[in-house]
Amino acid sequence: MLLHGGRGHCFGPQISKQGIEVDRAKIKITSKLPPPTSVKGVQSFLGHADFYRRFIKDFSKITNPMRKLLEKDANFIFDEKCLKAFEELKENLTTTPIIVTPDWSLPFELMYNASGLAFGEVLGQ
Repeated sequence: MLLHGGRGHCFGPQISKQGIEVDRAKIKITSKLPPPTSVKGVQSFLGHADFYRRFIKDFSKITNPMRKLLEKDANFIFDEKCLKAFEELKENLTTTPIIVTPDWSLPFELMYNASGLAFGEVLGQ
């Protein structure tokens, strides 16, 4: 279960009178994201996704084609390998175990990530 307090959209539950449920609108937005068209776009997407790396098996292996675009003096060519990585990462970001409701009997952990541009925090299990 993840709750996000930083900028941008994030995955996690909506809490209402009906209880706790997945915010389907955020999942829909993420699943419809177009591929990045610039280095900044790749940095932004990977920066957001990186926060969830511990929930995604083989995260580094999946993101490797896109990370190569960030190397010094690399030409920005978003090829088929990058597109496959992007789509696989989106799939992983919009499915469990990232999107689950909390187990109130288990402890929570406050996780955070900061850069020169932004700060984000997550309450997770």
